[in-house]
Amino acid sequence: MSLSKTEIIRVSYIFNKRADNCIIRSMDFKELNIDEELILKLEENSITEPTAVQKKVVPLIAEHKNIMFQSETGTGKTFAYLLPVLTELKNTPNEKKAVKVMIASPTYELASQIKVQIQKISDIKTALLIGGAPIARQIEFLKEKPEIVIGGPSRLLELIHLKKLKADDVNVLILDEADRLLSKEMRDETKGLLDRLPQKVQLIGNSATVSEFTRKTLQDARETDKIELVTLPMEDVLRKRITHWAIYAEKRDKIDTLRSFINAEKPEKLIVFTSKSDQIDNITGKLQFKKIECEKLSGKSDKRDRKAAIDRFRSGKVKVLITTDLTSRGIDIQGVTHVVQLDLPESEDFFIHRAGRTGRNGSCGINCVIGDAKEMQRYANLEKKLKLCVYPKVLFKGEVTDPSRLELAKE
Repeated sequence: MSLSKTEIIRVSYIFNKRADNCIIRSMDFKELNIDEELILKLEENSITEPTAVQKKVVPLIAEHKNIMFQSETGTGKTFAYLLPVLTELKNTPNEKKAVKVMIASPTYELASQIKVQIQKISDIKTALLIGGAPIARQIEFLKEKPEIVIGGPSRLLELIHLKKLKADDVNVLILDEADRLLSKEMRDETKGLLDRLPQKVQLIGNSATVSEFTRKTLQDARETDKIELVTLPMEDVLRKRITHWAIYAEKRDKIDTLRSFINAEKPEKLIVFTSKSDQIDNITGKLQFKKIECEKLSGKSDKRDRKAAIDRFRSGKVKVLITTDLTSRGIDIQGVTHVVQLDLPESEDFFIHRAGRTGRNGSCGINCVIGDAKEMQRYANLEKKLKLCVYPKVLFKGEVTDPSRLELAKE
């Protein structure tokens, strides 16, 4: 069948119109009413489209609702609360230059990272107030009239008690990693901080594993308007973007197995987790003795040493970071290709947080558990519970491979 020129134009028009109707238009930050200067800064950081959690949460925060929101690791939770809060700060006069936003964080590393995220897109004055650092210097920071303060609940509370941090004008309290802040170990300090803030303060909490229990704990701790629990549909980061491996090793052989794993995989960036803080020096020392450069990070480390370790790892100067669960929550380090768990944590939440240090922002990664017989059985149970697919692996001739290859070599 031949078509005339007019018919070809007509047909092209019909199909082009049909294609136009089929296009699914994606939402942009302008539609979320984010400040234009912030949008430009986001674009400079190659962020051009809001994530699912940002689309859901930003409007609720902009409406000044009290919310707890849950979304998987690596889905953009930090900007989900920062963007509407920064937009409001930029467009609301603050003649007294008072502290308007308080962000509580369970670790120095996460608090520091939040500040970095703010500085990427805004010049709003922000102070980092964390325990273990000289309080006199932080008092000097407060004299510079920051509008945002970030820190651990105990240090924030201490500065309020000393009347160095004025909380009367705080409009927003953000609990980053809310389930950790409301856990048994930190609950009293977090509740104490809540008690010292104005009743009108907007409450925002988030975590990858926040629960109804966490929401109710916060609701019971403060007589305020209803706190809404917002949960995002699973994006299956744990299953779709992360490949899970299991390598058997007796306890005494784990570090040697780890060394062989590193030599075989040559990871771009690897985070090694252990629940035993007293093993950090041992693991680091043995790897360094075998000429594998690595950094260590634990709660016992000096704050400056911790910052230096994170900075060297983040920049890629070293490719291996040995740490406790201190680093399992909230820390976003680009380019982590591998996670190794040298033991299984008691809580499945910690397993999820650990694994979630890789496979972030649309990338893929490998999570490997190196464990003994008992841990392998627990891992098998966790595989069923979390609906994972765990691949058993062995180290053979300098490679990480399937056990079947080892069996074939024996024949």
